[in-house]
Amino acid sequence: MKKLILMLMLFMPLATFAQKFGHINAQEVMTSMPEFIKARGEIEATAKQYENDMKAMQDELQRKADEYEKSKSTMNETKKKETETNLMQLQQKIQQAYQDNSQALQKAQQDKMGPITERLVNAIKAVGKNGGYVYIMDTSAGIPYISDTLSKDVTAEVKAELNKAAK
Repeated sequence: MKKLILMLMLFMPLATFAQKFGHINAQEVMTSMPEFIKARGEIEATAKQYENDMKAMQDELQRKADEYEKSKSTMNETKKKETETNLMQLQQKIQQAYQDNSQALQKAQQDKMGPITERLVNAIKAVGKNGGYVYIMDTSAGIPYISDTLSKDVTAEVKAELNKAAK
């Protein structure tokens, strides 16, 4: 009985075992999406604003520190300690602002990019389902080799799906 099953399997057309595989450069597709370009611009503008705010705060700290250095020889001990405390508080305020800005920028990036990534993933899933693919691999994720004869590049199909979904 085992021999019969083995013989049948040998003579079955290989097409019955064929599976479809696809690959895509998701990074390329995402960077061409208009909403990604808009979101990236907004995030960069926010980052630039945070950078400018931080520079202004650091300039203020430097100005006050220079002012303190010039006049500390004429200050009494109480005034020196008060000024040093103010400078330390300003330094701490700058550090806290840096942390807050970093967190806010990261949250803004997640909020803006999350829906874009989800839309791309949904388009890839739709192409995979409609095309009967077993896997669609992302070449931008660092896969060193994908056979062009065994795997089809579905980048154009995913772009078409995204355009179809946008209408």
